[in-house]
Amino acid sequence: MSALPVITAMGGINAAGRSALHFGFQRLIFDALPDAGRQDTLRSLGQLTGRSPDSQLAATLIRALPDAHRLHAAISGTSDIPVTLEMRNMDLPDTLPAGWQVSPIDKRRSRVTLPAGLDLRVPHDAPRRVSAAGQLPDGFDPGALYASRNHPRALQMAIFGISDALGDLGMDWASVAAKVRPDQVAVYASNAMSQLDDNGLGGVMRFPPNGQRITSKQVPLGLGEMTADFLNAYVLHSVGTTGGMLGACATFLYNLEKGVQAIRSGKVRVAIVGTSEAPLVAEIMEGYRAMGALAEDQDLAALDGAKQADVRRACRPFSDNCGFTMAESAQFTVLMDDALALELGADILGAVPDVFIHADGAKKSISAPGVGNYLTVGKAAALTRQLIGEKGLREHSFVHAHGTGTPQNRVTESVILDRVAEAFGVRHWPVTAIKAFVGHSLGSAGGDQLAAALGSFAQGVLPGIRTIDHIAGDVHRQHLDFAMDHVPRDDLQASLINSKGFGGNNATAVALSASVTESMLRQRHGDKAITGWQTARDSVLQTKAGFRDHCLNEAPKPVYRFNDGVLGDEAVTLNRESVQLNGGTVMPFDADDTLKEYQIGSQD
Repeated sequence: MSALPVITAMGGINAAGRSALHFGFQRLIFDALPDAGRQDTLRSLGQLTGRSPDSQLAATLIRALPDAHRLHAAISGTSDIPVTLEMRNMDLPDTLPAGWQVSPIDKRRSRVTLPAGLDLRVPHDAPRRVSAAGQLPDGFDPGALYASRNHPRALQMAIFGISDALGDLGMDWASVAAKVRPDQVAVYASNAMSQLDDNGLGGVMRFPPNGQRITSKQVPLGLGEMTADFLNAYVLHSVGTTGGMLGACATFLYNLEKGVQAIRSGKVRVAIVGTSEAPLVAEIMEGYRAMGALAEDQDLAALDGAKQADVRRACRPFSDNCGFTMAESAQFTVLMDDALALELGADILGAVPDVFIHADGAKKSISAPGVGNYLTVGKAAALTRQLIGEKGLREHSFVHAHGTGTPQNRVTESVILDRVAEAFGVRHWPVTAIKAFVGHSLGSAGGDQLAAALGSFAQGVLPGIRTIDHIAGDVHRQHLDFAMDHVPRDDLQASLINSKGFGGNNATAVALSASVTESMLRQRHGDKAITGWQTARDSVLQTKAGFRDHCLNEAPKPVYRFNDGVLGDEAVTLNRESVQLNGGTVMPFDADDTLKEYQIGSQD
């Protein structure tokens, strides 16, 4: 029997704040919270930002980029006369170009005269056409929380995100690791755009033309899978399975599918899944703007018939809109097989029984949507129906739409959702689109959606699409229900989380509520096992209560253990049957019975 991957923790950071304990979700539904919930939300943000509570709302969600965030471009021209300038001696080329005249000033500097007729590039700040973005809360600096020297921003965010998830876990990681073999832990993490700021590959491309030297750190730290590498090496000290899947804007769900399948197959018992995306780099934003993908200020203003863009309402899914709003985010979840979760007394937040992934096949262009999403949504709906019944699907499920805020998405995604709803007899399928609040974080978008789905299950509220006042006329919605205000729902059992990526990458995950998951585990393991789990969970909940106090009253303290517990060759005990590290749990070299019929050699 296949194991059920259950969600035992969720953590991260995006424009709404930290994801652990549903604090970020509470920022989304702030107006629907009781007063105590509002105060806790503001206090948690205050510990991240150092700002007073009354400034937190304006300093979160989609908002205007700082004035310093500009594209540094250059104007090209030819000089009619010689040009003289001062340079550091270390910056002079090894072989002087023809016509250069160099006069020493001192031991470090020289005066250089360049000949007439030279092609010159004069730096300048290009006019900004896109002002809105889903930025981390103002004042929050992930790199200031640990020894982050030379780390690109996405890595800094990843360290915070996994630490937030481990806090939400409610138990020391060492106690989890002690219950499983080292090779039964997996980390699947990456990002869609790699590390593109100056400490990563962005610096490799930008430094030489700007007179700066490439460092020894930029290339290795810029790799897309470095997120997983850092978590294994410096947070978890894990030697288990590792990897990072790429699926453009569906990257989080691609990694989630790897974790789910690894647990269902029995290969691993614990899977850490996540993404960390930091794309708010001026050049990257300009690239997406040049595609016509981003919501430009002038177009936003035109939608409202105004002189100035309403940047807080930049992302308008399923309404009259003009492009998506880019964002940064890091999201991580901890999955366990159901038996281990019960044994450890884990606080079960929900479950992900499966994630469906399909390509679009032949289509008009690489950025255009295709038919693959019909397969993923249809399969997800069928599995939901199988697990919670016809009534469960029709009356107690909802859709977390990709909902980017582009004119094309509002049509293409809505027609798929509407046709699937019709096929399965769903009359009024609730659809939410949280990019309206936090923007489009590219590879991390599915993580933002999963965190919000868990928040809806726990708090009984579906976030409305608060940035719109109507549904566009070309949206297909005969069987869909797009709410523009928050909707109280304490009967939610399942969410279909939908992601669509450039290149034809489609993924839809099924996320089940905690209550449904508990019922499924009771059916499989019996009342006695559930009673034992509830007893063991008491201590976990107490630890989580302590973490909650920390979130409300103390500055964050990420887990980062560089150069700690390093294992060398002497730590390895190896024979033909097994391997052991530092006297720990023996890891046998198990025979693969699924390949037994192909065996051609003797086993003597």
